Amino acid sequence: MLVYQDLLTGDELLSDSFPYKEIENGMLWEVEGSNSSVGGSGAVDVDIGANPSAEGAEEDEGVDDQAAKVVDIVDTFRLQEQPSFDKRQFVTFMKRYIKLLAPKLDDEKQALFKKHIEGATKYLLSKLSDLQFFVGESMHDDGSLVFAYYKDGATDRTFCTLHMGSRSQVLEDYKSTSK
Repeated sequence: MLVYQDLLTGDELLSDSFPYKEIENGMLWEVEGSNSSVGGSGAVDVDIGANPSAEGAEEDEGVDDQAAKVVDIVDTFRLQEQPSFDKRQFVTFMKRYIKLLAPKLDDEKQALFKKHIEGATKYLLSKLSDLQFFVGESMHDDGSLVFAYYKDGATDRTFCTLHMGSRSQVLEDYKSTSK
């Protein structure tokens, strides 16, 4: 499995287990999130044909009160939601991010990054009022942001990451390394 880590902080932001689509000349990766339940005792309501009320069972026997609803991407990579930005704050963040990231890229990627980052920034600015902002687990303020928004009519959030600001790392299968 490939995990994509923030070049500036080392935080895990995405993996190849979440299919992505490149947008804005490859500057942004777009990933569909989904809601899921985690935690709890794993109670499952199975209909075996019995009448629970006749057998003295409680009505909510199959409900798991300990389960929590989470967004898969946020939960998997332990992303931390941040307060929203206004336009001035967002532009200030992007300028600082570009300044910090550019020296970490090789010459070819740096040229591509400088050529297309303005388009990606304008794309994000056009959605600014709809965006949720997330940072990686370290909560370092110089790292990359992960942006989330609802596409028209969607029930699950779409996440965007700044692709040039990440590096891939291969994670070995735990079963093969535990021997």
